Amino acid sequence: MRGRFITLEGGEGAGKSTLLAGLEAWLRAQGLAVLRTREPGGTALGEALRVVLLDAARAPISAEAELLLMFAARAELVRSVIQPALSAGQWVLSDRYTDASYAYQGGGRGQPEARIRGLEQWAACDLQPDRTLLLDLPVDAGRARALGRDPPDRIERESNAFFERVRAAYRARAQAEPTRFTVLDASASPQTVLDAACASLRPLLEPRA
Repeated sequence: MRGRFITLEGGEGAGKSTLLAGLEAWLRAQGLAVLRTREPGGTALGEALRVVLLDAARAPISAEAELLLMFAARAELVRSVIQPALSAGQWVLSDRYTDASYAYQGGGRGQPEARIRGLEQWAACDLQPDRTLLLDLPVDAGRARALGRDPPDRIERESNAFFERVRAAYRARAQAEPTRFTVLDASASPQTVLDAACASLRPLLEPRA
């Protein structure tokens, strides 16, 4: 029985880490095997590229290089972690996936959607999530939440205008694919968000070949 692939998306301070922990515990309570990963990261190569991509002290990275580095990490993650886990019947929870590239490198950086789609088909094996949970939150509110955490990384230092474009791109993708996306009001309490996320995933609990 193939497992399910669940991705969490959203802007800065939306609460993805909190929701991931709650979902992992809930799915395990249903008797499911769960693998949790993140992007960029999840493999030795991916974690090394994460340092390159997020280190605020590094020289600027071109939008094209950023996109390719993201997909290099993703190509390794899909082939060495996600696909084997799904084939073994595990549920995979990922903190970001290809929708993040459409939002950040597409909406934020202006990379053409067709270019990202081509990389998705090739580098990511055109692997699509069974459900994508989008934690939607106004940019100002998300950035206020993020204050006081670790020092901002290279991407977190971008302007409000950048993150407004990211949010708009996420919302456009959710509107275009309503059967895959569930949009969650990230301004609600963590328990309310978790309850809504669990309700979205319950229909996927039915076994499938």
